Amino acid sequence: MEVVVKNDKYIYCIIRPASGGQKTFGPLGIGGREDELHVVCLNDIAAVVSNSPLKKYPVCRENMLAHEKAIEEVMKEYTVLPVRFGVIAENDDKIKKILEKEYDKFKDLLNKMDNKKELGLKAIVNEEIYQDILEKYEDIKRLKEKLATLPPEKTYYQRTKIGEMVEGALKKERENYKAAILNVLSPLAQEVKMNNSYWELMIINAAFLVEKSREIEFDRQVEELVKKYDHRVKFKYVGTIPPFNFVNLVINTEDY
Repeated sequence: MEVVVKNDKYIYCIIRPASGGQKTFGPLGIGGREDELHVVCLNDIAAVVSNSPLKKYPVCRENMLAHEKAIEEVMKEYTVLPVRFGVIAENDDKIKKILEKEYDKFKDLLNKMDNKKELGLKAIVNEEIYQDILEKYEDIKRLKEKLATLPPEKTYYQRTKIGEMVEGALKKERENYKAAILNVLSPLAQEVKMNNSYWELMIINAAFLVEKSREIEFDRQVEELVKKYDHRVKFKYVGTIPPFNFVNLVINTEDY
């Protein structure tokens, strides 16, 4: 007697598929079995899914990379609406119920994201900025020079004050750089998402939603900023990534 193995369906993203039936994207399924990515369609929208050996996946680097890699592969051909990591439905019928209930929402989002790309930019100021601050801010410079002539044990509070002044100056310098960079790049984007800066020297950690027709211009402006700020600011520019910062669908399958 043949044993039928029941597989749940892991959902990666929502797309508007090409007409003409089933589409596959390769053996990129999460879970380590190399399950095939395929579509479950309802009218002119579809969920990209794979069979899943698990009902729940721990949040770890391996699983997150599998999730993102699958979406990136689909994105080579289609506009994608990324689904948040870890969404699993028990079968195709449940997925079709989700697509039916959220049809208008998904269609609107697909229209919004058509012909657009997420471009990521991080900008980090060089540590030499501390020396620049000591030279640029006369009040800090004078106080530091004064303390240099006094015994360290008698200057604790003054040195603390200098630390606070440098911190304030660094914040001001970061804001100046940030404003100058965003003034150049923001007009080229449909939307800008500012993410948390996780280091005191980080000026910008941002995502830009850019029309594909403006990507070359955006690239050129980033190159100009790199030249302008030379060794003072280090830029990390990432293009053609799934638009997680602008669409990250949260689907609770128990609601359908």
